[in-house]
Amino acid sequence: MAEAYDPLNYKNLARSVVDALLATSPTSLPPAERFTGSGVYAVYYLGDLPYYARYSSTDLNGPIYVGKAIPIGGRKGSAQKGSGVSNELFHRLKQHAKSIEQANNLDLREFRCRYLVVMPVWISLAERSLIEHFSPIWNTIVDGFGNHDPGKGRLNMRRPRWDVVHPGRPWATRLKASETVEEIIQALDRPEP
Repeated sequence: MAEAYDPLNYKNLARSVVDALLATSPTSLPPAERFTGSGVYAVYYLGDLPYYARYSSTDLNGPIYVGKAIPIGGRKGSAQKGSGVSNELFHRLKQHAKSIEQANNLDLREFRCRYLVVMPVWISLAERSLIEHFSPIWNTIVDGFGNHDPGKGRLNMRRPRWDVVHPGRPWATRLKASETVEEIIQALDRPEP
């Protein structure tokens, strides 16, 4: 006997947000026009770096990175509810564009994004579902793209893999690399499970 469909099941709720994101039109990174809200997004790479050959997505089917932008105070449960005046999602996409521009081997013109303003309660669920569905390499293998400057008190942290492969962010040069570019690229070449 088939299991009854439950539209309120978390998996189905997450899928509806993912489907809504994927139905949006791709845009430049960052989007040309400022907008308000928080939510989820997907970043696509269209370039031709050899080690990303199988991950380049000129058809925009497989993102290289997915993420979220929650309302200010959301991590601590003090976000302004339904104010609609935040611009966290737009700001986050601008931060990512800046990281790509700082990298000495990436070209921002080779990136696109999709984004979706989402009610705050569903943002983390949607992000987790996007990561599980796509396993984007900048979320998994070459992680660290979404990192911020760790500050003076955390300089003993290791340099993120993303910053080893794509050097240029000034704060990352203060951190020690524990792997070489070649070692990370070898991880990209391993067959997917």
